Amino acid sequence: MSGDTVAKSPRRGSRTRSVARKLAMQALYQWQLTGDSPESIHEQFLTAGEHDQADADYFAELLRGSTAGRAELDVKLASYVDRPLEQLDPVERAILLIGLYELTARLDVPYKVTINEAVDLAKRFGATDGHKYVNAILDRAAREIRGDRG
Repeated sequence: MSGDTVAKSPRRGSRTRSVARKLAMQALYQWQLTGDSPESIHEQFLTAGEHDQADADYFAELLRGSTAGRAELDVKLASYVDRPLEQLDPVERAILLIGLYELTARLDVPYKVTINEAVDLAKRFGATDGHKYVNAILDRAAREIRGDRG
């Protein structure tokens, strides 16, 4: 019975989405470095230790949406960054791809949530002060993509 309560908790849902974003960032990092197919990487992550704590559908959507839409996302990303995309840190690039995907395709996710989650990931996994760069890029993108709609 207590499992039902936990599953309905908004905090629990928020936590499972955060874990899904973390796993998607790790999967996108692996994808960039290895060139393995997103499907193969998805299969690997299905058995990962934290996958059972993640919103599995959201993880799959972030991975699929960020890889399938990479060309379009790269065009958008290139317009916001101050260097060639190839020079971006792969961790930060993965985080930015997820953030841009959410800003463009998941209008149900408030832009502040997208930015905060991305900044948290960059603080944990990115380069020193990389979170400031991620914040600046996604803030500019959110204003352009979402406008007043938030």
